[in-house]
Amino acid sequence: MGEILSFEDILPRVAELKARGKRVAFANGHFDVLHVGHLRYLRAAKAEGDVLVVAINDDESVARLKGEGRPIAPEQERAELVAGLEPVDLVVIFSGDSPGPLMDRLQPDVHCKGPDYGTPDKVPEYDVVRSYGGDTRLVGDPKDHSTTDLIRKIRRLPD
Repeated sequence: MGEILSFEDILPRVAELKARGKRVAFANGHFDVLHVGHLRYLRAAKAEGDVLVVAINDDESVARLKGEGRPIAPEQERAELVAGLEPVDLVVIFSGDSPGPLMDRLQPDVHCKGPDYGTPDKVPEYDVVRSYGGDTRLVGDPKDHSTTDLIRKIRRLPD
């Protein structure tokens, strides 16, 4: 099971892992309602490194980015669920709309995003990763699964 760490605690942990020669892969997202697409994305991200760090948007940023009624699950519960997935080693909750500032501090070897970006240079944090010599990879299956679609489907169920 993965470990949930604070921003302050994850920085030295990742530095120590990198000092021991571990390749650190980084994935991020809202993970509001887990579905198979999330698991496939995280498995593919883990294949890119020895250690997988997953950054989860805090409740404020999910509400701002996804709109009214979101998140469905609070950040601590989302972090606990993600930490319980087999590919995940470390979890951190971040504030703000982008993990770019966190990534700039952690400097993971590879930033993993879903294939819906088309090419790595279309990933918003591409320049941050490139600035410290990291790599951006598109991983996981096509975006055939969506939390928003799943929520809509659930809301249409009769009482």
